[in-house]
Amino acid sequence: MPVLVKAFSTPRSRRLALTTGVLCGLVLLFCALYQFAFVNPKFFAYAMGLRAPRLVVMLTAGFSISAAAIVFQTIIRNNIVTPCLLGMNSLYLLIHTAVVFFLGSGSAFATNPVMAFAVDIVLMGVIATFIYYTIFQKTGGNVLYVLLIGTVLSTFFSSMQNSLTRVMDPNEYDALLNSLIASFTNVNLACIIPGILLLAAIAWWLRRDLAILDIVSLGREQAVSLGVDYERTLRRLMVGVALYIAVATALVGPLSFLGLITANVARQLLPTYRHTWLIAGAGLVGMLILCAGQFVVEHVMVYSVPVSVFVTIGGGLYFLYLILTAK
Repeated sequence: MPVLVKAFSTPRSRRLALTTGVLCGLVLLFCALYQFAFVNPKFFAYAMGLRAPRLVVMLTAGFSISAAAIVFQTIIRNNIVTPCLLGMNSLYLLIHTAVVFFLGSGSAFATNPVMAFAVDIVLMGVIATFIYYTIFQKTGGNVLYVLLIGTVLSTFFSSMQNSLTRVMDPNEYDALLNSLIASFTNVNLACIIPGILLLAAIAWWLRRDLAILDIVSLGREQAVSLGVDYERTLRRLMVGVALYIAVATALVGPLSFLGLITANVARQLLPTYRHTWLIAGAGLVGMLILCAGQFVVEHVMVYSVPVSVFVTIGGGLYFLYLILTAK
């Protein structure tokens, strides 16, 4: 108890704790609204069976994408970049398009959610690990080269995906469209637990690197002088970011601007260099956006617009705001 009192004895610490507490309260509020609002008592059990998996996936995706964005921005040392620059979203679209193009929309890899999830994780994980681990070795940990190569790869994957869709059968393309848009309405329960376990395993693997993020944020020279193996740490963290984005994207689909929004909102609400607070704050903001957004989509928009559209439009406008107000 004395340790807790001392930890929150300063005005800044109390502000961080209060802001985090408010975010937790809002997340719990919208979780309860999404889970229990507008439920017909006759179909209560059926509604809970549908909503509970979606809620778990929203919380998982919101936290993983937001946490990856905070780590990525710390590595790059730039607050207006997003992990989607690594090309994971474009690779996801290419994988699903290639599966339908070469195997058909009726194949097991296209219709079985578990097999589709496994293909996404394996291909995205292996490609991301190989590419970015190799890039860091070849470039000596130069994050600018990694960003440039990630942008080129993203364009390359998008071009290949567009080429396949142009020559694809129109009926196959119609069947493909649903899997290319981020959605929480078609969540498969069998994919949730493996995804969460994989995210937990990645976090455990990176636990020592995550513990020194505050030092890494000081820059290479300062971190090396404090005894940090800077290149190795950044290499492992970059692979971890790519894997986190891969898992989250495989669960729900591409949410390009979510990390940009949550990371910068968290930095504005929690003015601190401590990544424990920043990751927690960004994760809560991500959960809040997805839970509140999906609640509006289902009960106000009546499924007419997916939540990814709101995230993309809001993220684009917020990105312009950050660019125009950057000093």
